[in-house]
Amino acid sequence: MRSFQLTLLTSVTMIAFAGNSVLCRLALVSTKIDAASFTSIRLLSGAVVLMLLVTLKSRVFRMGGSWWSAVALFGYAAAFSFAYISLSAATGALLLFGAVQATMIGYGLVVGERLNLKQVLGIIIAIIGLLVLLFPGFEAPPIVPAFLMLGAGIAWGVYSLRGRGLGDATEATAGNFVRAAPLALVVSLLMVQQVNFDPTGVLYGVLSGALASGVGYAIWYSVLPSLKATTAATVQLSVPAIASIGGVAFLAEPITIRLAVASAAILGGVGVYILSKRVEVAGS
Repeated sequence: MRSFQLTLLTSVTMIAFAGNSVLCRLALVSTKIDAASFTSIRLLSGAVVLMLLVTLKSRVFRMGGSWWSAVALFGYAAAFSFAYISLSAATGALLLFGAVQATMIGYGLVVGERLNLKQVLGIIIAIIGLLVLLFPGFEAPPIVPAFLMLGAGIAWGVYSLRGRGLGDATEATAGNFVRAAPLALVVSLLMVQQVNFDPTGVLYGVLSGALASGVGYAIWYSVLPSLKATTAATVQLSVPAIASIGGVAFLAEPITIRLAVASAAILGGVGVYILSKRVEVAGS
């Protein structure tokens, strides 16, 4: 994959990831839909759209992916929704992709990827930013939702790692969504007394599932084979900045001093990392 194409597709994916944070927060704050229903609608709509894309492309539905990837996808989506009941779009995105970074970079180091000194410095700066955000005190996010989002980040990191080296990205993503959707429905059934559908909330769930998740994740799986695990982890830390803009624009969320400092550190770390070595194409 050419560098320009890789950069463009990766940028589109980061915008889609941020869109998920904003859409989920919008649904849970401005409508009456519950977190379990939002998760089910998100995964179901993603599965439907991806099945259509695969069928249109191949004239027959071929289900790729795996159950392990589907479980990781479900774990991420469920924890993500329940965490966003209490977290702002920007704070949730910072926690999510901080955990993603730790998971994917940790894996990359275990399998033998090596970092230069500037890359290490960038990662350290980003981690300090995450610690600033989580440190107890005024304006700190609530602890249970914060840890739920960290768990979502670990699950997403695992899902991303399992997407490397696959064949057809759309088929793999479709198969994962088809398998994950019933798991979300089980949770909705277990929490049936709390189910609360809302037309606008359902719309946000469909937009999140069909576009930001379904199409966005298919693109992400298509670029993952061309990215090292450490690079794939680090570029995702651009998402909180995009999500914070969306939070201000669509949710009127304030940018607190703590969030501003943490964002500056995390994104500054990303900048140091990326500038020290351009996005690396596998095999180059």
